[in-house]
Amino acid sequence: MNISYSPIGYFKSPYTEIKGMPIQPIGAEDIEGSIEILPEFSAGLQDLEGFSHVYVLYHLHQIEGYDLMIKPFLDTKRHGVFATRSPKRPNPIGLSVMRLIRVSGVHVFLKGIDVLDQTPVIDIKPYVADFDQCNADRFGWFEGKSRNATYHRSDERFAN
Repeated sequence: MNISYSPIGYFKSPYTEIKGMPIQPIGAEDIEGSIEILPEFSAGLQDLEGFSHVYVLYHLHQIEGYDLMIKPFLDTKRHGVFATRSPKRPNPIGLSVMRLIRVSGVHVFLKGIDVLDQTPVIDIKPYVADFDQCNADRFGWFEGKSRNATYHRSDERFAN
């Protein structure tokens, strides 16, 4: 089966290269940017401004190939790619929860930008705590390490 998607828009981000950018939105809480939605999808933005946060799915366009076993940013041991947030995946799809600042025309203004400029956006969905919040009680190898994403920055390990 072949699956294909087309972008609905593109990120406007202060990051032009992978090295040095935040590895998760928690490390970019005050970083602002936007998504410019293609005009043919702009009607889909109606009522989005009523939400404080959104999920953004995007294509990691600077990633080539993948590894099933990788050494992630927050650990020195190798892990299966599906147990990580590594960008080097069989399908290079990114997912971030970001704070919605406002919607203006075809622009969605956000905080928590942790992606490269011109990253193609696949979809935007509202974050709804009643649906999306869960009482997780196991965090695998991330236990005791996930808070390090606040200050850890990307290096060149996943760059092409």
